[in-house]
Amino acid sequence: MTQRGKYVVIEGPDGTGKSTQADLLAEHLKTLGIDSIHVKEPGGTPIGEELRKVVLNGHLERSPMTNLLIFTAIRHELWHNKIVPTLEQGAWVICTRNYWSSLAFQGYGEGMDIQTIARMTAEYTDSKYMHPDIGIILNFQNEAERARRIAARGALEHPDTFESRPSDFQMRVNNAYTEIAKDYGVEVIDASKTVEEIFDYTKINLFS
Repeated sequence: MTQRGKYVVIEGPDGTGKSTQADLLAEHLKTLGIDSIHVKEPGGTPIGEELRKVVLNGHLERSPMTNLLIFTAIRHELWHNKIVPTLEQGAWVICTRNYWSSLAFQGYGEGMDIQTIARMTAEYTDSKYMHPDIGIILNFQNEAERARRIAARGALEHPDTFESRPSDFQMRVNNAYTEIAKDYGVEVIDASKTVEEIFDYTKINLFS
């Protein structure tokens, strides 16, 4: 019987370097002889990629509940049609973001009830989705560093739904990740460290 793969989530606010760390992790696992894939929320499936275009369109005004419904649909497709089959084949799945993003952005950021977010996510995914085998959160110690990285990516010139929100929103999201880390027993890594320093911390969390 094939041993189930591990579901790894790398979370954090925009600009923290999640994708970079996920790619490094995939390369590291390959050297260990472990098959893995890197998927990203929102997206990862044909339907998810189409819905992602809506998410990234900062000109479409939406309520927090509409945002949650869109993200939940994306998660439902990604979890059941891609992540679960991959895990059952024995490969690891490294996912940048999961529903912790909705807790941070729709919950703490946009003011939605946290329990509503959790209930809806549980209904359309499952408990294994909501409790990754390994979780890591990257976060900034100050808003200035976040703003600098976002500006460097050109996000403020081409606003999306969340990156271009004002600093008070970003601060609520940053603080949210600190609370989420406590609630789920997840390590928080300072995203202002170098890529190499962060990856060293990541490996410690993976194999401790």
